[in-house]
Amino acid sequence: MHITLQRLNSAVHFEAKNDDGNTVSIDGSPDVGGEGKGVRPMQLLLMSLAGCSSIDVVSLLKKMRQPLDDIRVEVHGERDTGEVPAVFKKIHMQFILKGDLDEEKVAKAIGMSVEKYCSVARMLEKAVEISWDYVIE
Repeated sequence: MHITLQRLNSAVHFEAKNDDGNTVSIDGSPDVGGEGKGVRPMQLLLMSLAGCSSIDVVSLLKKMRQPLDDIRVEVHGERDTGEVPAVFKKIHMQFILKGDLDEEKVAKAIGMSVEKYCSVARMLEKAVEISWDYVIE
């Protein structure tokens, strides 16, 4: 796995690119010179967690023959802002799913992802408390 990070301005706006040519715009907060031109690194970490676990959940529900129409994840990260670095202490994910889904299978799929398969969650769990719940609409 390889990415390239390139600075785009004289401040702290960067573009990250993977081997496939996909890009993500990254910028710092205004207090470090950021200009709101991209996602902040800690936000990107939460996005990575949500993306990783959602890929698992979609795949697992498909294997369970569950008719998933849509999925959305709301992620809230709690940081200790009084410390430097201000790392996450708690992360909570709420999965919002649509479809004629069996609640037990949804809970099983999410649990398997967050607690077993998602590489991002497995790495983060060593340093932060990760919790989750779900809603079926």
